[in-house]
Amino acid sequence: MEKQFKHIQSAHCENGVATSLLKYHGMDFMSEPLVFGLGNGIFYLHIPFLQISGGPAISYRSMPGWIFSRASKLLGVKVNRKKFSNEKEAYDYLNKQIEIGNPVGCQVGVFNLPYFPPEYRFHFNAHNIVVYGKENGQYLVSDPVMEIVTTLSEEDMLKVRFAKGALAPRGHVYYPENVKDVSREQIAQAIPKAIKRTTFEMLSLPGPMVGAKGIHYTANHIRKWRDKLGPRKAALYLGQIVRMQEEIGTGGGGFRFLYAAFLEEASNYTNNDQLLKISDEFTKAGDLWRASAVHMGRIYKGRLNEQKDFEESANMLDEISEVERAAFKSLRKLKL
Repeated sequence: MEKQFKHIQSAHCENGVATSLLKYHGMDFMSEPLVFGLGNGIFYLHIPFLQISGGPAISYRSMPGWIFSRASKLLGVKVNRKKFSNEKEAYDYLNKQIEIGNPVGCQVGVFNLPYFPPEYRFHFNAHNIVVYGKENGQYLVSDPVMEIVTTLSEEDMLKVRFAKGALAPRGHVYYPENVKDVSREQIAQAIPKAIKRTTFEMLSLPGPMVGAKGIHYTANHIRKWRDKLGPRKAALYLGQIVRMQEEIGTGGGGFRFLYAAFLEEASNYTNNDQLLKISDEFTKAGDLWRASAVHMGRIYKGRLNEQKDFEESANMLDEISEVERAAFKSLRKLKL
């Protein structure tokens, strides 16, 4: 009997693809928070010299692809990845995987996804979907951010797999290989390693633009934007921060809630109740991120536009930075 692929809706595309594929290969325990936490998904980065859609490049998560790779490595799973310079080779490889009944993750561009509402189609090339079959010339697609499965024509699939621009997918296909049984003890042993790496990246990486201190860095820039750029452009920059947080898949406040959920699961696996208390701090950080997005949105829409309003936005980020810094320091002190 042919094994059936089960669609799982999730908060974020890469987490969802990783969870779906690992579950398909027998890891029934896998959840989106667990794969996110094991994959060191939570992060912060502000690159002032790089712009996306006319605004600052800010990310609230690790690099695309790292979540799945890091989580899989901790669990002893190999991830097979392929990129292509030739569209025909990419087409043939995907079809071969489908023929042998192997669902695969695909990195795609959002702009040409016909099942996305027009207002959500923008030039972002690090979206992830699962392709699990083909019927009547249509690819069967499980997009984790969608409620139900959908389809893509061969023409549309080619467009999204070879979208141009930053983070161009180049036909990127990936899937787990040689998945073996994972015991509860193995998961409990993997969790401290993941937490240690995440705390290092959020507290100890060099440079002012990364980790918890990177949030302070953004706050200091916000204080200068109105005088430096003018009220309208400065407001557009704040709108870009909100967009990167809430719409483009870099996570923002939602990823703080997800990390809080991971720590709850981690507490269960490690029998450490202190993780529950620290989890509450990440929930607080998520709430603060959402509140800051609302405030920045009001500036972007022109409802607020004085220097004091920009100062308030910066102050909110300073508070978030301190909350996250304290939470990660608490995690670093734990003996797991």
